Amino acid sequence: MRTLTIIVSLMCMALSVSAAKADRRVAFVVGNGAYKNVAQLPNPPIDAKAMASTLRNVGFEVIEGSNLTRDQMTEKLLDFGRKAQGSDVAVFYYAGHGIAVGGSNYLLPVDADIKSEMDVKLGAAINIDLTLDQTMGDAKVKLVFLDACRDNPFAAKIKSNSATRSVNVQSGLAEMKSGEGTLIAFATGPGQTALDGQEGNNSPFTRALIDNITKPGVEIQQAMTSVRAQVNEETHKGQLPWGHTNLIGAVYLNPAQQTQQVANAAPAAASSSTPAAAASSSSDGVELEYWRSVKETNKPEELNAYLSAYPNGQFKALALARLAAIQNGPSTTTRNLNAGVDPATFTDDASQLTEDQIGLDKGQRRDVQRRLNGLGFDTKVTGAFNDETRTVLKRWQAARGYPSTGFLNKLQHKALLSEIVASTPTASDDSSKPARRAPAQAQSAPAPRHSGGGDAGAAFMGGVVGGMMGGMFRR
Repeated sequence: MRTLTIIVSLMCMALSVSAAKADRRVAFVVGNGAYKNVAQLPNPPIDAKAMASTLRNVGFEVIEGSNLTRDQMTEKLLDFGRKAQGSDVAVFYYAGHGIAVGGSNYLLPVDADIKSEMDVKLGAAINIDLTLDQTMGDAKVKLVFLDACRDNPFAAKIKSNSATRSVNVQSGLAEMKSGEGTLIAFATGPGQTALDGQEGNNSPFTRALIDNITKPGVEIQQAMTSVRAQVNEETHKGQLPWGHTNLIGAVYLNPAQQTQQVANAAPAAASSSTPAAAASSSSDGVELEYWRSVKETNKPEELNAYLSAYPNGQFKALALARLAAIQNGPSTTTRNLNAGVDPATFTDDASQLTEDQIGLDKGQRRDVQRRLNGLGFDTKVTGAFNDETRTVLKRWQAARGYPSTGFLNKLQHKALLSEIVASTPTASDDSSKPARRAPAQAQSAPAPRHSGGGDAGAAFMGGVVGGMMGGMFRR
């Protein structure tokens, strides 16, 4: 029976890895705020950057842009269309000005100069329906997030310049119906306007998306229910996101937790009739292979991951000894993971919002990056939290047992500062000052979660692109 347990476990692991590699995910993420002919929006580029980072962290190839002209948006859409063709999951995210004319919705590049309905329809704006159909029409799952329902000054221009009263222009966006395998989500209801948020921060809708759609093991429609509730509460019932869905199955942007549960359940079921076999599973070939893969590592988080997976494993003593050797060696880390750490650190999620609330300046961000390096989590010290740093932060969080989001909250930041790092300069850049020292204590932590990305898709059909460009982007 032990042999059967091992075989089933290995099969589950292989299937999980294979599924992750096969899952091809592509996203288009654009935030337009620096408009040339109307008042600017400060936050859409910030929203887009945060969303792009969030999606990359769960395996998406992201075509990203900020403050794009019509020609630049065309170029990005062409790239997205080529890569999204035949993808497993395609995401379309846009923040900025959008407008509804005659019941159709349009996105507005930063160089848009719209004075009439004709300007919109002849190419100064980008038709959303046509764009979605041409760029992601054959993706298996299509997720559309439109944070483009701001109070739009172009609507007033069109109305004031209209020779008749027949023109139908809305400040917000018009209702859209989703096709098969599609979810469409708006920042607010049809014809209504949404909040842009405080300057320098994310809009309420985008912040809620970032907080919810990539939570491990949370299905996307369940996540959107949480998004609506969060925005409704944050805006004191002043804004309620709206959407339409025609998904035909469960969709997880971060299925890591669920995959792990399935993998764990299979060997347990196979050995349910023999408790002794289950009890001894930590000493089987799977554990041995795991230990061989980490026994010579110099990274504490990898040893902690083994201890988390096998808290009573046969190599536990060796793992703790290896941790102690790393801890006492030159140019390595000494850590105190328990003393003074608030228990809430292990349960409270972190997000862009919680990180913004810390108010880290560039020097303090450099200090965080240096500390991560000193703890064995290598990243460049730039003072900017780019995608690389976000990924490293997720590894650090996973190794410590914190929710793995890639963002910090006050408790996690405090915990990081409390870890003792050998030769880690502070934010003042005074590297001659020694780091504080405290007793070191190893602690087991969950293994880092991984999610699958994929290779780029087949080339986008030239004739289709030509049709789109001819009908949509002509001046």
